[in-house]
Amino acid sequence: MALSGSETMDPVGHGETFFFRAVRIAAVVAFYWFVSITMVFLNNYLLDNRELDAPLFVTFYQCVVTVGLCWIMQLLSSLCPGLIDFPSVKFDAKTSREVLPLSVVFICMITFNNLCLKHVGVAFYTVGRSLSTVFNVLLSYVILKQTTSVQSLLCCGVILGGFWLGVDQEGIAGSLSWSGVFFGVLASAFVSLNAIYTKKVMPAVDGNIWKLSYYNNINACVLFLPLMLVFGEFGRLVSFSRLSDLGFWSMMTLGGVFGFAIGYVTGLQIKYTSPLTHNVSGTAKACAQTVIAVVYNSSSKSLLWWTSNMMVLCGSSAYTWVKSLEMKKTPYKVPQDPDKETLLGEKSNMGV
Repeated sequence: MALSGSETMDPVGHGETFFFRAVRIAAVVAFYWFVSITMVFLNNYLLDNRELDAPLFVTFYQCVVTVGLCWIMQLLSSLCPGLIDFPSVKFDAKTSREVLPLSVVFICMITFNNLCLKHVGVAFYTVGRSLSTVFNVLLSYVILKQTTSVQSLLCCGVILGGFWLGVDQEGIAGSLSWSGVFFGVLASAFVSLNAIYTKKVMPAVDGNIWKLSYYNNINACVLFLPLMLVFGEFGRLVSFSRLSDLGFWSMMTLGGVFGFAIGYVTGLQIKYTSPLTHNVSGTAKACAQTVIAVVYNSSSKSLLWWTSNMMVLCGSSAYTWVKSLEMKKTPYKVPQDPDKETLLGEKSNMGV
């Protein structure tokens, strides 16, 4: 990429430009890995609190932090328009109602995702939450009547095989949590539904992902309150000994900040690389995340356990590659059914 205003460039200048781009991409990918891996470990720490069994409250508070950060970013954008670009996020009841169906799916997704992480831990988290791609294919057929190629189905078969092998190996090791597996399957299903409904409601927020995040999290804050009441989490909060501990609230707030930041760094990585590279990076990140968790916990895993992880990761990467090739071969068509077209969506990130 030539510098603006420079019509000729010597080999040294061209080399410096390429080097700058390479360093920038490496920095963006490293930043994505740092935020994503830290967020997973931080959430695991918060959810594994033996004194406070309130996963809905933890998730609710992270939604509150996200809403607060949206307000702060909007304020900073108005004060420093040249430095920070963030859309106006004034609340509109009509838009909130239009986003509500997605918000229901959204709270199911993040709740089951956190419950899976709470019960299976970070090491098995990649396998436990690996069926999103499979549900993508299944729901695309059930909801959209969209068929899938044989190559994609074979990739899904590899993922399914890795999932069942991982469950089997966790059972043999005596560390299997059937609750965690159940929540992981539900989380995978709602990740796919979230992708479908996100594209459906995007016109309501002018196609802006930050506006969508704002309304989604406001709706989630309201919807979580009756759920916390039904599951008795308010009573656990009242009796929690660290309710006035600044350190506890600092970690809770930090978890919300990283939850907000993951949306930013995901967009940043896609912007400076490509959707395909982003998916490959997410898969590699999930592998590194698993290794870090095993080393950190000083765990000993069998060869078949590691094989299950590699089957899931390789199957997911292969599916991404196959779909990218299919998209290149398929010419763009003007949709005859706009409502159906807005439902089309693929999971953009496997390993968050």
